[in-house]
Amino acid sequence: MKKLDVLAFAAHPDDTELSCAGTLAALVRQGLKVGVADLTRGEMGSRGTPKLRLKEAKKAAEIIGLTERVNLGLPDTQLSNTRENQLPIIQTIREYRPHICLITAPEDRHPDHGHATKLLTDAIFYSGLIKIETRGKDRKLQEPHRPSHVLHYMQDTPFNPDFVFDISDTIEIKEEAIKAFSSQFNVADPGDEPETYISDPSFFDALRARAKQVGHLGGYDFGEGFLYQKKPFPIDDLAFLMKTAPKR
Repeated sequence: MKKLDVLAFAAHPDDTELSCAGTLAALVRQGLKVGVADLTRGEMGSRGTPKLRLKEAKKAAEIIGLTERVNLGLPDTQLSNTRENQLPIIQTIREYRPHICLITAPEDRHPDHGHATKLLTDAIFYSGLIKIETRGKDRKLQEPHRPSHVLHYMQDTPFNPDFVFDISDTIEIKEEAIKAFSSQFNVADPGDEPETYISDPSFFDALRARAKQVGHLGGYDFGEGFLYQKKPFPIDDLAFLMKTAPKR
C-alpha cells in the first residue's frame, strides 16, 4: 500500500493540471506524498484518444512529481451518483488513505464536473462506513478510511475562495504539466480534429490571468483558490498565519 498525504480526484485527465497543479507541485516540494485519481479516460473529448490521454497524464504526473496517478475507468459523460460508480472511488480512498482530498468544483461549465462532485462527496463519506465492503488489488478486505479534510478546487466557473494557495514558485510547473496534454491545449494547428475552446493557444492567456487574479486575492503573484467543504476550519494554533505575510 502506498499511503498518500494528499489525493486529488478529477473527472477527466487534465482537470487537476488546469485547476490545482501549482498547489500539487508545491506540496510535492514540501515533501508530501501526492497522488491523482482520474475518474474517466476523457474518451468523449473532441480531441485525442483515451490511449493518448493516458500517456499525456503520465507525462504530466512526472512533471508535477506525483507519487501515484491512477485512472478509474468510469464512463465519460456518465458520472451518475450510483453505488457502481462509488465503489472504485471508495476502493481508491481505502488503498491510499489520504489525509486530504482535493475534488472537483461544486458546479461548473462542464456538467461532468458538478456530477463528479456529488459522486465524490458521497463516496468519500461512504469510504468510512465499515459495512460497505471493498477489496483491494490483493483481493483482501479493505479497512474503512475517511479523509480528514476535503477541498474543492476552482475550475472554469469562478467562486469566492475560502483560501488561496500561493503558486508563485510553481506556476511554470503547472503550465508545463498542462502542455503535456498536447492533444488538448496550445494547439497551433488543429489538423483534422476540431478546434475547441481550450485548444486555442490564447486559452493559456486566460489561465495565467486567472492565476494572477486569484493570487492577487491572497496577496501573492499567482494563486489557486479552494473551498473548504465542511466549515468552519478546525485549528488549534495560528502557525499558518504566523508563517505568511501576504501583500494585500
